[in-house]
Amino acid sequence: MARRPASGRMSAAPRRVNILTLVALYRLVVRTQKALYVYLLALTGSDILSQLFIIFVGFLLETAVFHRDVPVLLLRSVSMMEFSANHASIWATVPLTVDRYVALCHPLLHRQISYPARARRIIAVVLTLALASGVPFFWWSDMWRVSHEPNNLDTALIWTHVTIIYFLPCCIFLVLNSLIILRLRKRQRQQMCQDESGQQLAVPSKLGKTTAMLLAVTSVFAVLWAPRTGVVLYHLYVTSVHNDWRVHLAYDLANMLAMLNTAVNFFLYCFVSKPFRAAVRDVLLFRGAPLHPRRPLRNQRTPANASTSSISSTKRSQREVTPLSPKRADNNKM
Repeated sequence: MARRPASGRMSAAPRRVNILTLVALYRLVVRTQKALYVYLLALTGSDILSQLFIIFVGFLLETAVFHRDVPVLLLRSVSMMEFSANHASIWATVPLTVDRYVALCHPLLHRQISYPARARRIIAVVLTLALASGVPFFWWSDMWRVSHEPNNLDTALIWTHVTIIYFLPCCIFLVLNSLIILRLRKRQRQQMCQDESGQQLAVPSKLGKTTAMLLAVTSVFAVLWAPRTGVVLYHLYVTSVHNDWRVHLAYDLANMLAMLNTAVNFFLYCFVSKPFRAAVRDVLLFRGAPLHPRRPLRNQRTPANASTSSISSTKRSQREVTPLSPKRADNNKM
């Protein structure tokens, strides 16, 4: 991981943006009680922890404070936490992607299983697994300082790292996002064929804002983390960072690009979500927005034996049987 003062200074601005994002998302979690904001809050918190450990290792421990050698045990321990935070930051996006897939492809099921309490439990499991996945990286070799060629342990750790942090989540994002797009296109074709007026809609297919945000978040991650993954594998099989200054420079720049990913999300949220923009505006203006918590939409299905009139029962059953349109299912989330 990046452990140079330059990287630390470059990540200062994203860290401030993430703190603003964290405060705004916390307000939205309290106000709306939606699982979507719980996942985004966990993602932002993991980004902040990742940047904190990078700054702590790269700037404070090695250069700014001690100006001397730091105990190896301390460096390795903080490095292990850094890997855990990075894994949590990336894997917090996976349940968000699964949530969007269920919301768009199985809307009735989503209304039953998606609520903040369940989202918090899922995030707790993800964070626990991320912490456990960082333990083997206690023995990660510092690419900046180690002059010898990578040994068998380095090879195993590097491949484990790039699989956990890039290849595996990218495969999950690719499969789920492809299923989401295919399902939306299929439903839109069906709506065009079943139009009551008998005329085909001239409006082109459109993705909902929340789905567009999800596709943008996962695509930006795949693009910005690709250089770092490539440089790490190049260091493993071609030439080490210690022996070639060009690889050294490429590794530093690749780490900066990877850290830039944490700041891009803020602008994506602002572009997509009007409530998020309002929450950010309230935070910047030091304005306490009124909070009106709503109960989680956990039990929305009406029992079949409820004592209601025949007219209301018929309308309710029609709403339960008829799936939400992709646009409504998507826009209800932000």
